[in-house]
Amino acid sequence: MAQHGPDHVEINDDPAAFAHWPEGLHAEMLGDLNNGCVGSQLVSETETMRIWHLRIAPGKRCRFHRHVNRYFWTALVGGPARGYFSSGEIRDVVHYQGETKHFDYGAGDQMVHSVENIGETELIFATVEFIDGPNAPLPVPDSIRLSV
Repeated sequence: MAQHGPDHVEINDDPAAFAHWPEGLHAEMLGDLNNGCVGSQLVSETETMRIWHLRIAPGKRCRFHRHVNRYFWTALVGGPARGYFSSGEIRDVVHYQGETKHFDYGAGDQMVHSVENIGETELIFATVEFIDGPNAPLPVPDSIRLSV
């Protein structure tokens, strides 16, 4: 078995691991395993990085997406959130303005997840994704890119 880094999250292949999830969510996750859209809008991109904005309205959830390379996010507007992870885990957290988290992925590492806003105000994050890492960056459609 390959040695993975601390931020790697396995994709659990046992449907029973998702029995506590809302109906239909596991199937949605399986359909989004190769979704590289880690935000609501890709606002800038170079050969080495992508900068994303993620906005989640109260009671809404972003699509499942997969991280394969090093990145960090910063909460611009915080609040309570619920994370659904490809391992079957659900985590409730409260983000605060300025909170910043860093993640690192080696060859073959990944994390598939979705974030739900369980608060009463919009959640807003900025994410910097470094696409020059050990894994090929996932494609993103032109429709998600900022157009001016």
